[in-house]
Amino acid sequence: PRSDYIITGIYFYDNAVFDIIRTLQPSARGELEISDVNNAYITKGQLAYDILDGWWTDAGTFESLNRANKLVIKEPPQ
Repeated sequence: PRSDYIITGIYFYDNAVFDIIRTLQPSARGELEISDVNNAYITKGQLAYDILDGWWTDAGTFESLNRANKLVIKEPPQ
């Protein structure tokens, strides 16, 4: 569904994450998926989240990093 929220991809896990990772099977893409880790924590009732105030922008490419830099110069994050 449409939303004003994003998943920034910032995750914090306890040491139990390594036990969870050892149980994972590769996906159809042949990779272990972070969503499977998160789903394991959901199943155990141990997943939490927080909504951060302020703004966020992608910086995963040279173009988006340049755009993020310009945003910071224009309006420093609080």
